[in-house]
Amino acid sequence: MEKRQELYAGKAKSVFATDDPDRLILHFRDDTSAFDGRRMESLARKGKVNNRFNAFIMGKLAEAGIPTHFEELLSDTECVVKNLDMLPVECVVRNIAAGSLVKTLGVEEGSELDPPTFQLFLKNDELHDPMINESLAETFGWATPEQLAEMKALTFRVNEVLKQLFADGGLLLVDYKLEFGVFQGQIVLGDEFSPDGCRLWDAETREKLDKDRFRQGLGGVIEAYEEVGRRIGVSFD
Repeated sequence: MEKRQELYAGKAKSVFATDDPDRLILHFRDDTSAFDGRRMESLARKGKVNNRFNAFIMGKLAEAGIPTHFEELLSDTECVVKNLDMLPVECVVRNIAAGSLVKTLGVEEGSELDPPTFQLFLKNDELHDPMINESLAETFGWATPEQLAEMKALTFRVNEVLKQLFADGGLLLVDYKLEFGVFQGQIVLGDEFSPDGCRLWDAETREKLDKDRFRQGLGGVIEAYEEVGRRIGVSFD
C-alpha cells in the first residue's frame, strides 16, 4: 500500500491518503492537547502507546461483532483504516460521574450512574463541542434517525464489552466518547479508543489513569496509559 498526501492533521493524529480510495493511514503523533487545544505538549512514546492500545481495543470490539474501521498495524505509530464518511456527532456513555457532568449538574464525582447515561455532542472545536439531541441532529442533517439509533445501540454494545475487559484488569471504565462514520452503507466505529478519549480509574484506589492526568497536571501520563495497557493485555514491544 502506497502512502500518499496528508489529508488532515488533528490535535494528535494525522490522516494520509493511500493508493486505495477505500483505505487511509492514521499516524498517531506524540502531541497531546487539552481544553480545546489551548494547552499543547509533546509526550514521548504517546503515539506508539495510543496506536497499539487502539489496535488492541478495536480487535476486541471486532471479535464481539462490532464493525470498526481498523484494518491493520503498519508500524509503531501508524495503522490502516477504512475511509469512512464521518458523521459530526460524538456519542458519550457515562458509567460513573466525572468531568463535565459533575461541573454542569453538581453531582458528586465518583457516583455510580445506573443506568449509564448517553449523550450526543456536535464535533465542532470552535463551538466547544456543544451537547445536542436527536432532533437537532436530524434537523441540521448531521445524522438520520436510523443512523442515530444504530450509533446508540453500538455505543452501548461497546460498553458491555469494554466494561468487562477493563474490570478484568482491575479498572473502572468511567466514561468514553465514540465517533462513527458510514462505509458502504454501514455505520462503522471510527477514530480511536485510547486513554485520550475515555476515563479509566483503578478499581480499588480510584487513581486516575487517563488523560485527566494531563488535564489536571498530575504527571505520569504515558506511564499511566502503559499501566492500563499492561493490565488488559496490550503489548507495547
